[in-house]
Amino acid sequence: MRRYFYAATGMAIMVLLAPVETYSAVKKRTTKTGIAAAKRKTAAPVQNNWKEPSFADSALGDNIEGEDLIVRKAATDALGPFNGSIVVADPNSGRILTMVNQRLGLRGGFQPCSTIKLVCAMAGLSEGVIDRATPLRVDRLKRLTLTEALAHSDNPYFANVGSILGYERVSRYSKMFGLGEKAGLNIAGEKAGDFPSQAPRYGGVGMMTSYGLGITVTPLELASILGTIANGGTMYYLQYPKNALEVAQFKSKVKRVLDIGDQIPEIKPGMMAAVEYGTARRAAYDPNEPILGKTGTCTDKDSPTHLGWFGSFNEVGHNRLVVVVLLTGGKQVNGGVAAGVAGNVYRNLSRQQFFAGIEPKYGAYATSGFDD
Repeated sequence: MRRYFYAATGMAIMVLLAPVETYSAVKKRTTKTGIAAAKRKTAAPVQNNWKEPSFADSALGDNIEGEDLIVRKAATDALGPFNGSIVVADPNSGRILTMVNQRLGLRGGFQPCSTIKLVCAMAGLSEGVIDRATPLRVDRLKRLTLTEALAHSDNPYFANVGSILGYERVSRYSKMFGLGEKAGLNIAGEKAGDFPSQAPRYGGVGMMTSYGLGITVTPLELASILGTIANGGTMYYLQYPKNALEVAQFKSKVKRVLDIGDQIPEIKPGMMAAVEYGTARRAAYDPNEPILGKTGTCTDKDSPTHLGWFGSFNEVGHNRLVVVVLLTGGKQVNGGVAAGVAGNVYRNLSRQQFFAGIEPKYGAYATSGFDD
């Protein structure tokens, strides 16, 4: 990986004076273009109806023979009546412990919304475009640090970083993190997401790195990214045992090792702040059991389906986990709600002393399903 080093003061000047189109300008131009395009259309106007329901029996039809049933119950109880998928994986082996709603989790990619900001942040840190402490101007009067931008999922910050990086570098780091390829190893039915061959026509790289425009990601791909960050840079193939024998014979397999050890401590404070006081605060349940994560909320570009993402991992005890939640539906769905679902997965397992390494009794805890 090529890396660029700059003096901190000089870097701040470069970022502030870089001749890139601002986020507000991109948004204004894109909006005007969209309005003009809409006026040119002669077809009947699209009805403002959501394609996917917000609530469904998401666990229907799942094969659970090779799953950890304790983790499975924690996830299904946390998801409750929502239409969505939960993937829980071990970041230190790549084993998928449960996948609730396998049809949704495996069928293909969805726009990643603001979860793409994690990849943008890692690229910006690796290339020396940003650091954790130096504020970046996001509008005429406002500057944010990386930690603040991640905590509040600030779109102008990451649009500016993406514009400075340019498509080639954004593409290189995105593919390094596994976008556009399958995350699993021989998982039946798994389809890969997609990374575009060029920046979107409307909005450019800035809209890619702030909204995920033009990109599709699967829950497994996001779980792979979070697992790689969680364990310090080793990307394991995700493996999903089909039965007890495959569980007993499980062996982890490394896909590749990423040179991101210096960048991970820079990104973690923002991921933790998102849960402590930012967009993912619904995930928090115990200050002694920290969760780090990133939310995402947007409407899928191919259909009027609202998406709510939350990719996360915890840092407590022996049994550390990656939990990824994808919710689909209407106005009831967003990244904050997805964070609340993930928080309940961790909470349910904590009640079982799962993270302390104590073998729990299946079904021993009570749960209300999910919190607001």
